[in-house]
Amino acid sequence: MLAAFIGAAGGVIVHFMTAAAQLMHTLLFDVDMDQHLSATANVAPLRALLVPVLGGLTVGLFSLGIRRLWPRPAVDPIEANALYGGRMSLRESIIVMLQTILSNGVGASIGLEAGYTQMGAGVASRIGRAFRLRRTEQRLIVGCGAAAAIAAAFNGPLTGTFYAFELVIGTYTLGTFAPVVVSSIVAVSVLHALGPPPFDLTLTPPPLLPQDYAPILAVGVICALIGIAMMRAVTLLEAALRQTGIPAWVRPALGGAAVGVLALSSPMVLSSGHGAIGMVIDTPFPAWWLGLLVVMKACATATSIASGFRGGLFFASLFLGTLVGKFLGTALDLIGTAHAVPATVMAVVGMSSMATAIIGGPMTMGFLALEATGSMPLTIAVLGVCVLSAVTVRRAFGYSFATWRFHLRGEAIRSAVDVGWIRGLTVGRMMRRDVRTVRKETPIEAVRRDFPLGSTQRLVVLDGEDRYAGIALVPEAHAADYNGNTLANRLHNQEIMLLPQMTIKEAIAMFETAETDALAVVDGPEKRHVIGLLTEQYALRRYSEELDRKRRELSGE
Repeated sequence: MLAAFIGAAGGVIVHFMTAAAQLMHTLLFDVDMDQHLSATANVAPLRALLVPVLGGLTVGLFSLGIRRLWPRPAVDPIEANALYGGRMSLRESIIVMLQTILSNGVGASIGLEAGYTQMGAGVASRIGRAFRLRRTEQRLIVGCGAAAAIAAAFNGPLTGTFYAFELVIGTYTLGTFAPVVVSSIVAVSVLHALGPPPFDLTLTPPPLLPQDYAPILAVGVICALIGIAMMRAVTLLEAALRQTGIPAWVRPALGGAAVGVLALSSPMVLSSGHGAIGMVIDTPFPAWWLGLLVVMKACATATSIASGFRGGLFFASLFLGTLVGKFLGTALDLIGTAHAVPATVMAVVGMSSMATAIIGGPMTMGFLALEATGSMPLTIAVLGVCVLSAVTVRRAFGYSFATWRFHLRGEAIRSAVDVGWIRGLTVGRMMRRDVRTVRKETPIEAVRRDFPLGSTQRLVVLDGEDRYAGIALVPEAHAADYNGNTLANRLHNQEIMLLPQMTIKEAIAMFETAETDALAVVDGPEKRHVIGLLTEQYALRRYSEELDRKRRELSGE
């Protein structure tokens, strides 16, 4: 029931976000309400240039105000499910939605998908918290929100379902399938009841021949390499803009100027490209023009993201892949190869493989091709290409665009698989607080009297200022060959200690480094006041218990 309600909310969110962006296109670029900006034959040069610039300035000022009022960065669905058990802020999601609508509305070369999924997942997270769902169910319900948003955005229940499994939930089990697919189906139904879907690509591709598969697979590798170049380009452009010293709120205006200049050549570079994608597939453009559009769209998209516009790369990558595939198909036809694959097929293959390279999710893109074309032979080819593209990116680069952004921020997240429990299982939660301590100056005879053999294995030793000085072993203190009158001569791990905020992973690494089975926990490296003790045996047991619990969750037990 919750999944169905969230699906309905997702359909409403997608409809009204799309309508808001389209209204901005109509008012600012003078296009009809039923016409996509990127499919417009021409846009007045002054509008094409000024609207992205002034719009970028507005985006920059809006973001500056938001950062002062709400400095915490928004947590997206992947990060929420990986680290925070599906907990997201609805306020942050609304902010991202407004930034995305504004960025897309002024013509930035990015899509609304980031806002769709952020808002859908944010609403789902808020509902899950209201019903006090457990961590596993909360993560699932966030996946339902993201699935509903993508299913409505692309008019594809299967596309939305597998988007949730591959990118937001991180795993697939039979028990999680029902709520996610219900959410997707309801979202698409509600969207159709409200109006036409924002993406409605219907194709009838020609049949494939066995000799078509070699060039089709080559498209997957080429798109993977272009996708890696795109992700690198965004990072380099961001770094270059930061080094210039230009204030962050001014940078979107510079990005808007670059997009506006490119739009003077073709309006296809504006917005995400919803209308242009069908036009590119159906229209026999010359190869040189398709190649030029590839360069312009890639530059416009990279510049938009790097300069500070907020939006998604999902549809932008689909459109860019369509251009690449159509260009390669047209070029092969011009070269006069013995057998040329139809350019329409190459466009669909490029569309899916480029999106896989940048966004990830080969199954998602395969089902997108199936729901758009209805061709099972083409879908099988697309799945093969998407897998090849994903493997190429993983081997050569190692990240999708989302996980690459996490990597740049210092987060070690490779997927939405729940790793937040590792951060929650801290030394402070696992340590024993009843620590037996002794002064470093205590005579050895007093130690032997107060701590006979068998009473305890180790003692935490303090100096004259009650600071951690090391760990003494009771059997060593009772040894006949013990040298010295105090414990100061036989202290271990004097400079190796644990802090309460360390995760279990960091603690286990410290045990391995120190080659010991117990370490003291101090309140900080400066004060060094002892607050507890943690043994390697207990840490490993808790780690094993959590891993076993996660294994049972993944297997549906």
